[in-house]
Amino acid sequence: MTDINTNQKTNYKLEDIKQMTQDVLQIAKLAGASSAEAEVSFGTGQNVSVRMGETETIEYNRDKGISVTVYFGNQKGHASTSDLSTQALQDTVSAACNIARYTAKDEFCGLADVALMAKEFPDLDLFHPWNLSVDEAITIAQACEEAARNVDKRITNSEGASVSTSEGVFAYANSHGFVGGYPTSRHGISCSVIAEGQDDDMQRDYWYTSARSHLDLASPISVGITAGERTVRRLGSRAIKTAQVPVMFEASLASGLISSIISAVSGGNLYRKSSFLLDSLNTQIASPLLNIYEDAQLLRGAASSPFDSEGVATKSRQLVENGVLQGYVLSSYSAKKLGMQSTGNAGGSHNLIVAAAGSSLDLSFTGLLKTMGTGLLVTEVLGHGVNMVTGDYSRGAAGFWVQNGIIVYPVEEITIAGNLKDMLNQIVAIGNDSIKHSSKQVGSILIEKMTIAAGD
Repeated sequence: MTDINTNQKTNYKLEDIKQMTQDVLQIAKLAGASSAEAEVSFGTGQNVSVRMGETETIEYNRDKGISVTVYFGNQKGHASTSDLSTQALQDTVSAACNIARYTAKDEFCGLADVALMAKEFPDLDLFHPWNLSVDEAITIAQACEEAARNVDKRITNSEGASVSTSEGVFAYANSHGFVGGYPTSRHGISCSVIAEGQDDDMQRDYWYTSARSHLDLASPISVGITAGERTVRRLGSRAIKTAQVPVMFEASLASGLISSIISAVSGGNLYRKSSFLLDSLNTQIASPLLNIYEDAQLLRGAASSPFDSEGVATKSRQLVENGVLQGYVLSSYSAKKLGMQSTGNAGGSHNLIVAAAGSSLDLSFTGLLKTMGTGLLVTEVLGHGVNMVTGDYSRGAAGFWVQNGIIVYPVEEITIAGNLKDMLNQIVAIGNDSIKHSSKQVGSILIEKMTIAAGD
């Protein structure tokens, strides 16, 4: 990877921080550690928000830090610091060593297998700095908010619009001789407004765009208009009766269902036996329509990386094929606990691309509504009512009642309930309306039946 000055605000080059990780490993070796790993990171960011046309906040962040993990055989110690002076690095390593000496032995701890270390470091196009002045950011945020407020005269207030930009660089190294790192960036625009209807009916909603490069962001005008339209359409909510009906999760929420799958097949939950998908490898866990592809090295991907947080090379793979689970999501520690091999997922899953298999349906948003016929479109969920052990699912929700494939009125203060095993197997359709530049690219998901409970 090219040696570049990744962030002029920090004046640190990638090679500088790679060398810093090497220095820390050498200190750990001299302290008697049998092995060690270290990560150094730097980051800067700017966030500007406006409300009702006026500048509300201007925030800057500047972060730096180093973390070190040392091993004395099967004993592990970890410490970190934001002070990168030579003395502080020595003190941090010393602290980690002291912790390790008093830690119980764990036969599964240690560095990842040396044979799994990444040897190639392709440029995944993850670094696109946005040299945006505060004045320019304010102008963009004001245009976004104004577009939202102009959607409808019933939009009477605003929670504001914001424009954020951030960039950073990190390096990771371990005693296997592995060292790697790269720069990254992330930018975004968001807006939230409030509409007022009859009988003191007030509603809020929002929209956003996020990407590695500012050139991939949706326009601030389109973000504002979407935020305004989503807010106004929630006015005039009605009550509905408790029933069992088809439920459709719009794309921005459908990613939550995918996250539940990933959590259930992740090593930590598996070896703790706190997953509703225990012993599910190579078994049918969902409707044959469901396909999940992990694209670890997607160019400009939100969760792309040539290696995971342990230096293990990442690989693209089919996680779920026609509803059958093809692999778990494992770090080296969880893999050892399960008697398996790391899948390059220390730190989490990478870009997940979800698609429907062999569907003859109209997979557009309106097509899925027509397929549903009569039921509930969910656009917001509240609370954390997901039991990963049993799969029981119960969340507060808001959305829209649909009749004959047409949205007829908004609903709120309801609860949707089911079991994730049943929900996944009852997927009727997966839309093609996925949100790009997300780490989980999935369209709206239509489920055959869930229980809808009216509020008190």
